Amino acid sequence: MNIEQARSFLAVADTGSFVASAERLHVTQSTISARIRTLEEVLGCTLFQRNRTGATLTGAGLRFQPRALQMVRAFERARRETGLPDTIRAQVAIGARFGLWDAQAVTWLEDQSRRRPDVSFRAEIAFEPELMQGLIDGHLDIGLMYTPQHRPRLEQLPFRIERLRLVSSDPETPVRPDHYVHIEWGPEFDAQLAAGFPEFFRTRMSFNIGWLALQYLKTARGYAYFPDRFVRAELEAGVFHIVKDAPVFELPSALVIRSDRDRALIDPMVESLRRLAG
Repeated sequence: MNIEQARSFLAVADTGSFVASAERLHVTQSTISARIRTLEEVLGCTLFQRNRTGATLTGAGLRFQPRALQMVRAFERARRETGLPDTIRAQVAIGARFGLWDAQAVTWLEDQSRRRPDVSFRAEIAFEPELMQGLIDGHLDIGLMYTPQHRPRLEQLPFRIERLRLVSSDPETPVRPDHYVHIEWGPEFDAQLAAGFPEFFRTRMSFNIGWLALQYLKTARGYAYFPDRFVRAELEAGVFHIVKDAPVFELPSALVIRSDRDRALIDPMVESLRRLAG
């Protein structure tokens, strides 16, 4: 088994097609077929059900998929780390929700890079499932997210508690479901919203990233829940307005780290991040 076989397997699983995966990886279809056939022989099972419309994962393929992803991630990280200058002694990868990568967090990253010239940093944006999987696989060292799941060998520390307020782009817009813009802040927010405004789940407009909803409301009439810090500038400028008497929700975020981390390296960074959150 080699890394190109794992890449080919993931490409076929993602596209559902040997032809499309060959185009994505810039090889011939026969090369993809040969790699998958060899991989199936090594594993002793059938990974794909072939048919006229493409290829779908078998039960064995579904079970192998996360392992293949781990292999490719581990290889890519090893390639990056071995290609670094000899002056670099370690690499730290941090991932966070889009809304948690604010100006303070970026400033923190710049400060850490300046203070630790012998450490290489990698930063990425993802949602909770990808962040959790990255931590489990060792692809990430630090994760910032809302409502993380509890997993073995992962530790959770409180990061910050967001106060979400209902904000309107037009103070004359009535508070009705057809004007509400839903933002996917996570299951804990959804539970609070369902208790306070159950009719809001009938909304026609929703966004999975707060920044996109923010841009949308600058051009359209409506309202949505945002953390205070997210819309402070718009509120001060009179672009947005707080909806009076609307319930205020709390959204806790957490900092997640591996229990087998390099504590001398990671723990001081974690503490500085928590001080930053204040």
